Amino acid sequence: MTVSIHAVLVGGLAPLGSRGVPSGIYKRPTTGPLRVQRDGLSGDAQGDRKNHGGPEKAVHHYPYDHYAGWRREIPSLVEQLATVGAFGENVSSEGMTEKDVCVGDIYRLGTALVQVSQGRQPCWRLNERFGEPTMARQVQESRRTGWYYRVLEEGRLEAGDSIALVERPADGWTLERIMDVLYRDTLNLGSLARLADLPELADSWRKLARRRLERRAVEDWSRRLTAPGEPASDGRRARETPS
Repeated sequence: MTVSIHAVLVGGLAPLGSRGVPSGIYKRPTTGPLRVQRDGLSGDAQGDRKNHGGPEKAVHHYPYDHYAGWRREIPSLVEQLATVGAFGENVSSEGMTEKDVCVGDIYRLGTALVQVSQGRQPCWRLNERFGEPTMARQVQESRRTGWYYRVLEEGRLEAGDSIALVERPADGWTLERIMDVLYRDTLNLGSLARLADLPELADSWRKLARRRLERRAVEDWSRRLTAPGEPASDGRRARETPS
C-alpha cells in the first residue's frame, strides 16, 4: 500500500466555540517540509495535552475520502467541508481508510517511520468545531474517525510525499474492526480479551478493554461526546449489561 499525501497541516491555539476553549483543532495546509517529531509535527499545537497529542497521538491522519460522504449526509456543513483540515487532521490523503489500515501498521511517512497506535476517539470539540451538537457521536457511529501514529523514527514530511506500508504485525485487526468492538459489539468478551493483549494497540485502549472485561459493562460516553453544559442526547450514554 502506497498513497500520496496531498496535504500536511498544523495549527496553533485558538478559541473554540462559545466558551472560547483553547484548541489546536483549526489546522491549515503547509508548504515545504515539516519535522516529524516524537510528540508531533513541528509548529503544531494541542489545547488539551491530557487527551490530545503526546507520543501515542503524535500525528493525526484523516482520509479525505470521507469528506464527500459527510457533505452528502450533513448539507449544512458543505462550506466547512470544502477544504481539508475540518477534522483537525495533520495528514490528508485519498486511497486508505479505516477499512484498509490495521493497528500496528508501520509506514514510511515522508522520511519518518510511524506506527498506527489507535483510532481517534471523537470528543465534544468536534461539536464545537462544526457547530453541530451531535457531530462527535456521528463520527463515532460512522467509524470514520481517522487514526493516530506514534513516531518510531523522526524525519521530514511535506505535501506530495508518499506513505508506504513497511510492516503489518497485527494483520486482520483493521481500525474498522476495532471500532466495531468499541462502539457496536461492545461486550464481545472474546474480542475484548484479544484487544487487551494486542501489544501494538495504545496502552490506554488496552486498559479500556480490560476494564470492560472486569466490569462486564461499557463506560459512559456522554461526558466525552457532549460539550460541557449541554444535555446528552439519545444514544450517548453507553449500555451496561450484568455479568
